[in-house]
Amino acid sequence: MGLVSAKEMLQKAKAGHYAVGQFNINNLEWTKAILEVAQEKKSPVILGVSEGAGKYMGGYKTVVGMVNGLIDELNITVPVALHLDHGSYEACYKCIKAGFSSVMFDGSHLPFDENLAKTTELVHVTSQLGLSLEAEVGSIGGEEDGVIGQGECADPMECKTIADLGVSMLAAGIGNIHGKYPENWAGLSFETLDAIQAQTGDMPLVLHGGTGIPADQVKKAISLGVAKVNVNTECQLGFQAEVRKYIEAGKDLEGKGFDPRKLLAPGVAGIKAVVVEKMELFGSVGKAE
Repeated sequence: MGLVSAKEMLQKAKAGHYAVGQFNINNLEWTKAILEVAQEKKSPVILGVSEGAGKYMGGYKTVVGMVNGLIDELNITVPVALHLDHGSYEACYKCIKAGFSSVMFDGSHLPFDENLAKTTELVHVTSQLGLSLEAEVGSIGGEEDGVIGQGECADPMECKTIADLGVSMLAAGIGNIHGKYPENWAGLSFETLDAIQAQTGDMPLVLHGGTGIPADQVKKAISLGVAKVNVNTECQLGFQAEVRKYIEAGKDLEGKGFDPRKLLAPGVAGIKAVVVEKMELFGSVGKAE
């Protein structure tokens, strides 16, 4: 199975009261690890690519070629969407041209009217091509590729206005942030989420900053309409911890332990452990059968 739009998988998730994980990729090891777990767990999956990661991996066409090649060579049969994460207006068009199956236009930092106009245009383009489109209202806190937000809560009526354009999914700030959560974090605003859900109906909602949100809060968010949860930092931390153990144990100095395939293998196992845990938490295991 080749790349698919995220629209159908998220509509099924919303109706079934579970969520599909978006796991951001940074290189071949990351991508292969996530795809293998998705296949093993029979879970639909969304591979997220930030603009910075796309540049790091050599460009969007390189990413598309790598992902399509892995899907083919690994015989991946579960639904896989390749999604631009927090994309600018220009990056959306670049990814559409390169062959992504889904894009996110993050106009949350723009005046609302400009966000509305550009999202409207992208709805027309993506719908004609059969691609899914994620929009954002109310910036997500923390830092993502240099964009810093304070964990704002979105206006439910603005969410309704954007949802009514016909986007596939909506990311709305409910006090969540990217990266590690500070000790004084107030938690998710379920009052805001409930109000957004009331205005947007069947629209699949997206929870960004999935790393560090307590499991009970994630489950509650899913029960209130979240059908997609983004995970990035936690996979990075899982990778880092296992590679650190390998090097601190001196295994890179034993035999051919310096071989990058051996050096990175523990990190890959660390990524896989996080992805398994999250898919089980989100309830997506077995949903691709």
